[in-house]
Amino acid sequence: MIKKDNLNKTSAWPFVEAKKLLRERKSFIEKKGKITLQTGYGPSGLPHIGTFGEVARTSMMVNALKHITDLPTEIITFSDDMDGLRKVPENIPNQKLLVDNLHKPLTQVPDPFEKFNSFGEHNNQMLKDFLNKFNFKYSFKSSTSLYKAGFFNPTLQLILENYEGIMDIILPTLGKERQKTYSPFLPICSETGKVLEIPVIEIIKEKSQIIFDNNGKTLEASILDGNCKLQWKVDWAMRWFALDIDFEMYGKDLIESAILSTKIIKLIGKSNPSGFAYELFLDEKGEKISKSKGNGITIDQWLHYASPESLSLYMYQNPKRAKKLYNEIVPKAVDEYLDFIEKGKSQNELQLLMNPVWHVHNGTMPEEEIIMSFSMLLNLVETSNANTKELLWKFVKKYKKNIIEKNYPIFDNLIGYAIKYFNDVIKLQKKYKKPNSTEKKALIALIKTLEKCDDEMSPEDIQTLIYSTGKENGYAENLRDWFKLIYEVVFGDENGPRMGFFISFFGVSETKQLIEDKIK
Repeated sequence: MIKKDNLNKTSAWPFVEAKKLLRERKSFIEKKGKITLQTGYGPSGLPHIGTFGEVARTSMMVNALKHITDLPTEIITFSDDMDGLRKVPENIPNQKLLVDNLHKPLTQVPDPFEKFNSFGEHNNQMLKDFLNKFNFKYSFKSSTSLYKAGFFNPTLQLILENYEGIMDIILPTLGKERQKTYSPFLPICSETGKVLEIPVIEIIKEKSQIIFDNNGKTLEASILDGNCKLQWKVDWAMRWFALDIDFEMYGKDLIESAILSTKIIKLIGKSNPSGFAYELFLDEKGEKISKSKGNGITIDQWLHYASPESLSLYMYQNPKRAKKLYNEIVPKAVDEYLDFIEKGKSQNELQLLMNPVWHVHNGTMPEEEIIMSFSMLLNLVETSNANTKELLWKFVKKYKKNIIEKNYPIFDNLIGYAIKYFNDVIKLQKKYKKPNSTEKKALIALIKTLEKCDDEMSPEDIQTLIYSTGKENGYAENLRDWFKLIYEVVFGDENGPRMGFFISFFGVSETKQLIEDKIK
């Protein structure tokens, strides 16, 4: 049990947002006896890493709530799978098949992967499979299923009854031409199966019907049982209302939509959920990551090179700051994860509540000893030429005696990730420096220094000798350039591990031989 005083003091954002939610929704939550949080998913492309981030962050909120209230919680993961397919994602096979089915609800578009009944069903299953890998606790809801089952019917009738008021909210935000054709209701064409965006001629509230102008042809449609769906902002408000949502986080690009949806839900008779707007993810070029473009790093790519926990940590950190997502940020994220584990071993309760890994592991901390950083391990993969976990473990055991593999599951997984990341990413980018005569002379001096060392020396003592060698060989004014030279020649990079520690672990004679081979 966490001390109440520490719960009050912590400024970790999941606790801050959890407290805000309980303040804003107090009467509603107490009345229904539970807390309902929602995450949204548009299955128009393959599941997006940002979607995982939304579920992960919401789950962290749930963990915080469990420590400050006894009320049960539920996360609803909602799929907008009744949306019409507006464009064909670039990273999807069978492009023509999708082109032929444009504007149909995603659950009516054939699966281009030929595995499921529809494209929407395929992407929904991919999302669920992935979330299940992380043991997220959630209830999956399909827009198509809820519309067709009549679950939304009572709220749809409320929308129709307040049609004029909703139009007064939405129309001022649209251009003049769009105002002429806008309708909150989108009928599903009985002939083509497409979602139609067409103007309304008349509404018949008592019959729950709307009459549309479909290119000069009058179309009569029921708004109930999946015959119509709602435009996005109205649909969002309806969903909040019908599902009794207490909290939802969303990307910064949806702030204006959230404002309008808030006005609509208040108009039809309920208060809006507590909200949290997070910043968006960017690719290497600083462009917004898009499902349709398939830019940035994918979920599968991250998990190929690093642990799920490192990804969760990345999602935890600075959610209101724009962050880049591409292959090269993975090692840094992994090392930060390891650093927080190590810090946690000496932290008090309040400090632990501020430790991101505490939130990643739902209120617990791994106890495993951290053998070395991921960056260091990547250097070891390179210098040892180890291409299997077994070989690398053999090398590690050579320098770290009496280590038992089964007691180090985090490090064991790390080894596998390091081999894949080095071969797939780093190896292709390596640019080894050919030292000039002056630089070569300094490195030869370093080799002679290493001849005076042995494997029993401490990393600190070795590091001191390396410093001295640099000072004596032209780098007294800028030791940063000295180490940069070593890294560029030995590791093919401007940055590298702390050399004293690396040599202590890799071996003095082995490092000496490594440098000799590089300057030949």
